[in-house]
Amino acid sequence: MSNNGLSRRKFLKVSLVSTVGTALMGLGSLAYARDVEPTWIDVVRLPLTLPRLSPAFDGYRLAHISDIHMGTGMTLERLQRIVEMVNAEQPDAVAITGDFVTLNPVAAAASVLVEALRGLRPKDTAAAVLGNHDHWTDPTAIRRVLRQSGILDLSNTVYTLRRGTAVLHLAGVDDYWERQARLDDVLAQLPADGAAILLAHEPDYADISSLTGRFDLQLSGHSHGGQVIIPLYGPLVLPTYGQKYPLGRYQVGTMIQYTNRGLGTVRPAVRFNCRPEITVFTLRAPVAAT
Repeated sequence: MSNNGLSRRKFLKVSLVSTVGTALMGLGSLAYARDVEPTWIDVVRLPLTLPRLSPAFDGYRLAHISDIHMGTGMTLERLQRIVEMVNAEQPDAVAITGDFVTLNPVAAAASVLVEALRGLRPKDTAAAVLGNHDHWTDPTAIRRVLRQSGILDLSNTVYTLRRGTAVLHLAGVDDYWERQARLDDVLAQLPADGAAILLAHEPDYADISSLTGRFDLQLSGHSHGGQVIIPLYGPLVLPTYGQKYPLGRYQVGTMIQYTNRGLGTVRPAVRFNCRPEITVFTLRAPVAAT
């Protein structure tokens, strides 16, 4: 794992100051949660074996980011640094699972998003779906951001990657909370062969998508991991459709569900024990039986 320039020594020093400050005044941990952790990006590198992945895609690198939430603390400089960190991982593809913005109006946020996101440099493609906050603000404007940034809008559709005759499918559903998900349409477009990865903003949608038996992996965000995780208790608050699979990896039937902790925040714009996340998956094909 890596971070955005905050050294381990500096972090331990900040943590010590925060702990002492909390004991003395109750303010140190607030300063840490507001000023330090929201900018301390955790790069999680994870190998995943997908049962239907062709050997031609073995080693494929897929970067996953989510919940930028421009409008509640995210800045152009921070997002540009995140894009640089993603590019440094040399991904074959980038998946973004929604909530690009938080609040209306979105015009200023949209221009910042385009300026930063057009800097993504995957070898194959960058693809995204929208989240509930995108629909609560201006989904038309967010889809325009995707077009101007060179990012494929995967809402209720399928994009197929090819290596010779081998295929890997990236699919996406539009936001489930806003009842825009059209899984039947996705399945109608999805060929019967090849591994399939589904982008779905809300992680608890895995209980629906897994029943099809067609997806090897679902990638989601939405929950922010809770933003604040209390030791021995867990996430303090979790949103609707983000309560069952709030962070990390889960096995849902035959499908892997992975929930990214997100990059931004909703109000209050704090994080504690729940760092913002870039996930980099190295996809592996099953080892053939001998």
